[in-house]
Amino acid sequence: MSTVNCARFMYFAFGSNLLKERLQLANPSAIFFSTGRLKDYKLNFGLWEKHAESAWHGGAATIEFCPGSEVWGVIWTLSNENLSSLDKQEGVSLGQYSPLEVSVETDQGLMLCRTYQMNNFHASPPSPQYKQVVCLGAKQNGLPVDYLKSLEAIQTNSYNGPSILDQIGTVMK
Repeated sequence: MSTVNCARFMYFAFGSNLLKERLQLANPSAIFFSTGRLKDYKLNFGLWEKHAESAWHGGAATIEFCPGSEVWGVIWTLSNENLSSLDKQEGVSLGQYSPLEVSVETDQGLMLCRTYQMNNFHASPPSPQYKQVVCLGAKQNGLPVDYLKSLEAIQTNSYNGPSILDQIGTVMK
């Protein structure tokens, strides 16, 4: 795991944690470092069990190895003290996601980063609220326009009810 200095680590976000306000709900030390591209992976949405309950009421983002594809995202630096809260948010102890070390292309060169990949993946569309948070984060951080358009084209499950977006909305006001 790369570190910016001995007390911080680099994290590559590609889903709801693209949005600063979402990531900082549980990880207040997160600081934007760069945008980046993860080659030979594709973005997908799903659940870690076929009928899992999700705080987002639909599929969450994950990455899948796929030669020739790419996933754009944000590299954040976080205090080592937030490693456990990030793992908790990603459901590592519950077996939902596993940490993964990846090389991400940036304008400053390749960066070795921590990211997460869903275990026991079952495809499931995201809720409109989850998709909105992902798209807001992509816009907030200036991801490429074509990539943003591909995110905006993702079909949702049409869920219409309360979600984590409500918590994020109060922070953004």
